Amino acid sequence: MGYTEAPDGWWREFVLATPARTAKLAVTRKDGSPHVAPVWVDLDGPDVVFLTARDTVKGKSILRDGRVALCFDDEQPPFSFVTITGQAVVDEDPDQLKYWAGRTAARYMGADRADEYAERNGVPGEMVVRVKVDKVVAMKNVSD
Repeated sequence: MGYTEAPDGWWREFVLATPARTAKLAVTRKDGSPHVAPVWVDLDGPDVVFLTARDTVKGKSILRDGRVALCFDDEQPPFSFVTITGQAVVDEDPDQLKYWAGRTAARYMGADRADEYAERNGVPGEMVVRVKVDKVVAMKNVSD
């Protein structure tokens, strides 16, 4: 297949592009079956950061087995994508919850709604998930 490997570091631009793309987060259920769900993300240095609730399939899986995979894609020709695998580390500090809830909301909903989402989503029961990236696959212009 004629995939074009993206240059080093290009994946960061792709993940942070505007308009913001959701990541599709892959985890495993307790019985080993797969589970995929969209998440809002941001980058912090080398890490991918998102929020999820402790009692969701995502949250339970991350607490049980922190291995995760994320996929971002451009659904328009010539199509590009980034997949990331890594280890998730959680933080339930109230200040971090509000900060990251607002920061991710600003990317997806606009800066004018960041405070609203920080209050709504930065609450007990939520977790900041920081993915320590192990591997990135980034392909550009797949259909060219």
